[in-house]
Amino acid sequence: MEEKLKNPLLFILFSLSTIFTVHADYQTLFLNPLPSQPTLSWEEDTESITAATDLTGADETPDSTSFSVQLHHIDALSSNRTPEELFRLRLDRDASRFQGISSLSASAAAAPGPVRAGFSSSVISGLAQGSGEYFTRIGVGTPPRYVYMVLDTGSDIVWIQCAPCKKCYSQADPVFDPSKSRSFAGIACGSPLCHRLDSPGCNTKKQTCMYQVSYGDGSFTYGDFSTETLTFRRTRVGRVAIGCGHDNEGLFVGAAGLLGLGRGRLSFPSQSGRRFNRKFSYCLVDRSASAKPSSMVFGDSAVSRTARFTPMVSNPKLDTFYYVEVLGISVGGTRVPGITASLFKLDQTGNGGVIIDSGTSVTRLTRPAYVALRDAFQAGASNLKKAPEFSLFDTCFDLSGKTEVKVPTVVLHFRGADVSLPASNYLIPVDSDGTFCFAFAGTMSGLSIIGNIQQQGFRVVYDLAGGRVGFAPRGCA
Repeated sequence: MEEKLKNPLLFILFSLSTIFTVHADYQTLFLNPLPSQPTLSWEEDTESITAATDLTGADETPDSTSFSVQLHHIDALSSNRTPEELFRLRLDRDASRFQGISSLSASAAAAPGPVRAGFSSSVISGLAQGSGEYFTRIGVGTPPRYVYMVLDTGSDIVWIQCAPCKKCYSQADPVFDPSKSRSFAGIACGSPLCHRLDSPGCNTKKQTCMYQVSYGDGSFTYGDFSTETLTFRRTRVGRVAIGCGHDNEGLFVGAAGLLGLGRGRLSFPSQSGRRFNRKFSYCLVDRSASAKPSSMVFGDSAVSRTARFTPMVSNPKLDTFYYVEVLGISVGGTRVPGITASLFKLDQTGNGGVIIDSGTSVTRLTRPAYVALRDAFQAGASNLKKAPEFSLFDTCFDLSGKTEVKVPTVVLHFRGADVSLPASNYLIPVDSDGTFCFAFAGTMSGLSIIGNIQQQGFRVVYDLAGGRVGFAPRGCA
């Protein structure tokens, strides 16, 4: 293989392609500036509403078990912000989210018994610091009212702001009014669905279930735990248990609520899995490409033929997250010494491990693994001019005046799947002056997280039926 790579044509082909099993030493990074605020371009029409496939029957097996929605980066809901301000806000809320996930993981590991599924997993929602990272537009109710919903594979509860509001934060759409929906229904206090919440409440006057999601920064949402119909383009999914929040306070902004996509029993995939064979996938585009939004697909068609799969790992203490097994990392075509599977092991107490998360931006690696990765990358990029540290990034480069540079390749070795990252997934612009930083960070926590910067451009497949997670390159087309 080393002799073949000396051929210039083969070298170019290997450098410009994302390949799972064969890895070049270097690839080209084409330098693009920090993107400006994205714009929205949704494909909504009344025909898709009236022609929707009805999946309201919980025991029905519909003829079509696949449907899809568009995805956008959350920065499109921000206004009057410069690219630098948006990026710093993204890092701020990213740090808060990571701390929440780490705290939740640590508390679960210390608990004497398994943690019940429910709102507790929502403590780490991407909304906690000004909303999550990616969102879609979903119809809520009958007839459907379309609203922006944050997508979060690290949360379970589906919830939305509802009228009448005791207190509601500012959102892009009118607040949902359940009294105008024919399909809205309360859940009885004594029902099994209500008891799936960690701390269910009860409206004694109506004898209906109440929920509360509390966040580590003091933010919370509180209201009725109810069932409602959700519309995804041409498909209606009925009787989905959602939180209808009448009191929503804290740092929420922009989106109307959250679509929990975790593994817990109250997440959307768990509630409606039999209707789309417990399979879904997404492809996350960079926010600069939001004029061509990517998609999230539910059903058999969500499984890409080009995906390479790694088994899901179960955490007996915490069932929300999608744990996977990382065996090592390569830089410049060579395995990094010191980065072994033992650094990412999920132990019997529920501590450690690696999760795939759509709401965390920057990949966090347990400190010894990060230091070894950083040092190997710095050695391979010694020809690049260094720049001062930026926020949580301690490895940055001054690439001003350049249009492209050669950078060492980075490959994540999962059990059963080697994922070769495009250069733009690990060396990213942080300002408008040509500063690019290595988009990984270290943590003293035992938990590592593969964030959405590293996931960009791949179709990430969640095959819950098969107990596996897959990665397909160039999956946004």
